[in-house]
Amino acid sequence: MAAQTDIEHLIRGYFKIWIARDRDAMERAVADDFHFTSPLDNRLDRQTFFTRCWPGGDAIAAIDIQRLLRQNDESAFVTYEITMKDGRRLRNTEFITARDGKLRDVEVYFGWSIPHDAKPGGFVDKQK
Repeated sequence: MAAQTDIEHLIRGYFKIWIARDRDAMERAVADDFHFTSPLDNRLDRQTFFTRCWPGGDAIAAIDIQRLLRQNDESAFVTYEITMKDGRRLRNTEFITARDGKLRDVEVYFGWSIPHDAKPGGFVDKQK
């Protein structure tokens, strides 16, 4: 049970750090061999993550975790809603891996805008 609490604690702390904009805390939270992947970023190393991704957090007003599902002692899926400072809302899911009390890998899967751009039962035509 302690491992579950640890991975959950690390992930919740990770999102709190984003909101607090505490770069020193984030530096301590991620492993030396940390990697970040998203639809736009292919396995960025720690230095590139801080250069490319960290500044974007300035636009985030809130992160609300919707679900956190532990896969094993060192990894979990988390789905969350972001409220941007301009009022836009988004939903993402991440698969996060930790080792030795530090975040090792973050894979972000971008979600959709809230409210969804498509009407219920509909879709967004990407060809336009």
